[in-house]
Amino acid sequence: MVTGRLGPDQREESWERLGSETFDVVIIGGGVVGVGAALDAATRGLRVALVEARDLASGTSSRSSKLFHGGLRYLEQLEFGLVREALRERELMLTRIAPHLVKPVPFLYPLTHRGWERPYTAAGLLMYDTMGGARSVPGQKHLTRAGALRMVPALKRDALIGGIRYYDAQADDARHTMMVGRTAVHYGAVLRTSTQVIGFLKESDRVAGVRVRDVEDGRETEIRAHAVINCTGVWTDELQRLSGSRGRFRVRASKGVHIVVPRDRIVSESGLILRTEKSVLFVIPWRNHWIVGTTDTDWNLDLAHPAATKHDIDYILEHVNTVLATPLTHEDIEGVYAGLRPLLAGESESTSKLSREHAVARVAPGLVAIAGGKYTTYRVMAADAVDAASVDLPGRIQESITDKVPLLGADGYHALVNQADHLAAKYGLHPYRVRHLLDRYGSLVHEVLGLAVDDPDLLHPVPGAPDYLQVEAVYAASHEGALHLEDVLTRRTRISIEYPHRGVECAEPVARLLAGVHGWDEEQVAREVKVYTSRVEAERASQTKPDDQAADAVRAAAPEARPELVEPVS
Repeated sequence: MVTGRLGPDQREESWERLGSETFDVVIIGGGVVGVGAALDAATRGLRVALVEARDLASGTSSRSSKLFHGGLRYLEQLEFGLVREALRERELMLTRIAPHLVKPVPFLYPLTHRGWERPYTAAGLLMYDTMGGARSVPGQKHLTRAGALRMVPALKRDALIGGIRYYDAQADDARHTMMVGRTAVHYGAVLRTSTQVIGFLKESDRVAGVRVRDVEDGRETEIRAHAVINCTGVWTDELQRLSGSRGRFRVRASKGVHIVVPRDRIVSESGLILRTEKSVLFVIPWRNHWIVGTTDTDWNLDLAHPAATKHDIDYILEHVNTVLATPLTHEDIEGVYAGLRPLLAGESESTSKLSREHAVARVAPGLVAIAGGKYTTYRVMAADAVDAASVDLPGRIQESITDKVPLLGADGYHALVNQADHLAAKYGLHPYRVRHLLDRYGSLVHEVLGLAVDDPDLLHPVPGAPDYLQVEAVYAASHEGALHLEDVLTRRTRISIEYPHRGVECAEPVARLLAGVHGWDEEQVAREVKVYTSRVEAERASQTKPDDQAADAVRAAAPEARPELVEPVS
């Protein structure tokens, strides 16, 4: 049996089930909290459906800093409970739930003030380590200036007086979200993307389900359920209006921009965490690249396609260049991405000071909403959402057990890493390539490479993107729910941010690989390529604009891949 498969056949079967069955819970939103709630509910024995208007992780959950971190800076805000909770979740991911996807990563904290800063930071890191930050990764290590410069030769000598190294963890957020979703399907959830909620079903004063449209072909159906959970992040308020219910909290969108540069532009053995006047700036190792970010500014424009501006990019370059001996320039940038954090609207006017705590509310009988939080604590948020929905479910529900449920690909991963050389010989690949595949698919690697048994050419690299094999594009469409070219180039792989051409050079060959799975004709292949290249052109153009309004106008003009998608109306 193929585990948790999301292919064309499963998509049609899911549509039939959505319209004919009654579910305990319908979840709206395919970000990490939504798929986490689907997995949580399914493993409690509930009948679960999840619908997502676009693609898995198409919003915030593919545009984070790609860190599973305890939130060191939240210690300064005295949010000890949040840090302790996040560190526990990080530990679970590293050791039990997703060791194939979540990896330790070292960071250097450069010290710039003599006297008070080292003991102050050391005390914070000691608390961090004691709360769980050093459970399965090394604890803090203090370095002289010479020691810090040996670890990060890229730093200016006068940019620091010493340093402290500590560890956090990182993951490809979009892949992790997708794998949580597939694991939910494995345990019985019905999950369907390109399926937009266009209305709510009511029985007297209670919500009894949702009405949805397939945004690929325009079909509509009704999904009946005892409870509906709104996990739509920055769209929470829009869905609340659509339901006719008043929300218990408001969500505020904060834009975070990151840039991606080649690994050789910053000579370093570890990441960096730098203080800024508003928050912190991370320099994060990302395979052959560095991710540098982030910004933190209010965003009140298009929620689906937040646009990075020249001002955002200049801000990042200006701040990172204060410490680099060889400055980064605009020409060094391979990729740029912008995402929106769904913050709970509070009293503070500064988004960087708003709490990363989450809130759950039963906003109407049969309807629960959840928002806020941070990627690292998605599992806790998901469990809280399902607990809140339990009031509307018949009978008593079981406790959450997702702390004991490994994601697909986790079981057997460590053994396969030890056998990487044998696997490489079996499939005729370099061991380095096999290790890269294991860190993307874990023990599902046999399922991926098995697609190339009858077509060995699929083991060749993607033209223009040699880090990826052609079989990965086929697998994305046949098993991972990718319906469009942009789903593959932006989320199943990260070609759109890892190469200077941003995926344009490989758009046509990848579209032809997808055509074999989805049955596209030449006209559809051409359309997919045109939509993707138009999006890249719009993003490039928006990144030359001085402000949000100008950047948004350019980015919003690009066509949507999903032809029947409409913005929610109140």
